[in-house]
Amino acid sequence: MRSDIFARLALAVLVVTLAGACAELRGLFEGVPDRYEKWAGLIDEMRAYERRIGFSETPNFLQIAEDQESFTYCGHASRFRLPYSYEDPAIRWTHGVSREECLALGRDEDVYFDEAEALGEIGTPLTRSMLDAPLERFLYLVFHEDCHDQFDFPAGVEEALCNVIAYQAMVVFARDRFGPTSAEHALVAGYVDAQAERSLLTRAYYRRLAVLYARYGLKELSEQALLNERDRVLRLAERVLAREAGSLNNVSIATDMTYDRHYPLFVSIHGFLGSDLARTVHFFRTVDARKPAPEQVMKQRGLRDEDSVDFVRGYEAAVIETIRRELDLLR
Repeated sequence: MRSDIFARLALAVLVVTLAGACAELRGLFEGVPDRYEKWAGLIDEMRAYERRIGFSETPNFLQIAEDQESFTYCGHASRFRLPYSYEDPAIRWTHGVSREECLALGRDEDVYFDEAEALGEIGTPLTRSMLDAPLERFLYLVFHEDCHDQFDFPAGVEEALCNVIAYQAMVVFARDRFGPTSAEHALVAGYVDAQAERSLLTRAYYRRLAVLYARYGLKELSEQALLNERDRVLRLAERVLAREAGSLNNVSIATDMTYDRHYPLFVSIHGFLGSDLARTVHFFRTVDARKPAPEQVMKQRGLRDEDSVDFVRGYEAAVIETIRRELDLLR
């Protein structure tokens, strides 16, 4: 998960936690050597692999926040507007509240409470939830959060890109580390396949919701009709995606779309580049260096407010245009 919004929410908590509860990675697990041996050596091997694909060193996962289970976040938004992504200011984010306090904030709104094991771009530590994670989740978190430290894209681009890179990296790493016929490699590959399918389905259900909200905007649906149809789509999506009943709403599915909207495009680009992660990382570093500055996008699109959904969408679109232009130069 990219830091931007969520790190701003969690940073105060993190600073306090690190000040009183962090230790160097080596010697971290005195009394629990099995947990140390399980992850410390693996991180070293993952970092060596990251260097081979062109990642720069990051300050992530070098310490442990002994009292930090995870980073909690709470978002709430109107039921009558479908946000674009988790950067859409239609979602109001809060930190430092419990699940019960989060649910009370929304009242007649959609509310989404969740926890992140790690955050990129803040020198994120190993949290307790990371240490207790299964292998496939641990691999994903390290590769994904380290990826965030490599680029400076808008979240809607970077989350999708870092998922593509993380998924491909963890499959190759597991194959090389554990063997192509190992149970570990099969587990990781199955996880990646499931996440790719989930991304495809999430995009489909979001599009169905977008059609409903467009009809509502044209006054073809009443408020009650919108809510009824929306509920039908969300409950179906929960069943298909094996999500907890009542967990999907405008905030949660818009958050998911931040990761999923451009995922197919970046998968296709990775394939075009020969499924070579080093080439993919290099290509997107080039795009990063040539993308327009936010100020340019504001001027070109006649925008006045950087904290607006028009800017979020416009800046994201400008970066996608840059990606396509750089891709055309390689054809």
